[in-house]
Amino acid sequence: MDLLELLKRPEGKTLEFKRDVSSPRGVLKTIVAFANTAGGIIVIGVEDGTRNVRGVPDPLDLEERIANLISDQISPRLVPELEIVPWRGTHVVAMQIFPSPTRPHFLEREGLTDGVYVRVGSTNRLADTELIEELRRYARGEAYDEQPLPELNSEAVDFRAASESFAPVRTLRRPDLETLRLVTAHQGRMVPTVGGILLFGRDRERHFPDAWLQVGRFHGTDKSRIIDHTEIRTHLVRAADDAIAFVRKHSLHGAEIGPVRRTELWSIPPVAVREAVINAIAHADYRQRGAPIRVAIFDDRMEVENPGLLPFGLTVEDVQRGVSKLRNRVIGRVFHSLGLIEQWGSGIQRMTSACREAGLAAPILEEIGTRFRVTLSTTRVKVLTLGEKDQAILNAFENVDHGMSTSEIAKIVEMSTRATRTRLAGLAERGLVREVGTGPQDPKRRYYRTDQYS
Repeated sequence: MDLLELLKRPEGKTLEFKRDVSSPRGVLKTIVAFANTAGGIIVIGVEDGTRNVRGVPDPLDLEERIANLISDQISPRLVPELEIVPWRGTHVVAMQIFPSPTRPHFLEREGLTDGVYVRVGSTNRLADTELIEELRRYARGEAYDEQPLPELNSEAVDFRAASESFAPVRTLRRPDLETLRLVTAHQGRMVPTVGGILLFGRDRERHFPDAWLQVGRFHGTDKSRIIDHTEIRTHLVRAADDAIAFVRKHSLHGAEIGPVRRTELWSIPPVAVREAVINAIAHADYRQRGAPIRVAIFDDRMEVENPGLLPFGLTVEDVQRGVSKLRNRVIGRVFHSLGLIEQWGSGIQRMTSACREAGLAAPILEEIGTRFRVTLSTTRVKVLTLGEKDQAILNAFENVDHGMSTSEIAKIVEMSTRATRTRLAGLAERGLVREVGTGPQDPKRRYYRTDQYS
């Protein structure tokens, strides 16, 4: 395990630093949360705030103690990889926890109902009953929207509404309802699936009262004053178009007069709006109550928020790279057939490309509570301006794979060590360089340029 590379990364969904194991419960909670969510690495012997490497006094004893704690206090059984990593005359203990196929894991002392944790950002969150059930479904390889609803009959799916949605693409036949898993066989008869009711249910809101979209335009940059709002309660396929139309009404900021026709300009690229809305509908967790999909437009941004964390095993970084796991297979299958989803995993990348081509910042993707939010900025990206000396320091890192000390950088940029240290502190505050060492007075402290500058 490369400790240096870990020290360059901030704590987050898959990484946590611990000074020691004086509070074993905190470490065990993180292990459970990593195993239940997307896996992760815990490094013991590093201060979590400063990332200063303090080391541990007896790494072999600590390694054995951790292994015993995991064996005695976590169920079902987990076997993470433990490694003693040397660092400048001391050692740290690192453990890698993989996403587990036997979810949900829990702390035995707290029990299955009160001891299951999941990872949200850089924190551990206690899982409620519904989230625990989702963990079980995921372990079984099942999708919530494929589950049958045996209390209803197949006529609960509105064939006419489904046919109208498919009309621009192809003629829908009744047997297609089963192929698309809108209905399924259950104990000798055809019944609707959760996805069938969510998409084309005759009485959808009675069964899923929060399967709708709440959209609004706010004055300024917060929700203190609303200008316009609506509740979109049509079938989900139609709801996507209605939400995009609302955004279009409030996102035009001008026009471009061409030789033949007038072209309206959006403050946010239409492709990005479309992908954000459709992804929210396709990936929402419709089990949650009191949590509709929300689209909020402000003066400087648009937020699209759906109930549900990322599917287990995924991180924000995975999504940005195009990795995709569908929470709702029926909705995804229908949207794909209708051309609303073009290629699995490509939506976020297409959204990002559209924003950058328009001179806007890349979308911000966040897990907040038990919801997932995409934020699209309407503000043009400012060109990063640096002073001559700061620019020279960053240029010093060109073609350097390893970090550099203050004195090495000072020599390259022809400045005093003291002046260089001051400049490096300012660049570190702006997130352009990162320092790695055992503390502020560490004579072996080294600096690395981050990916935020290129």
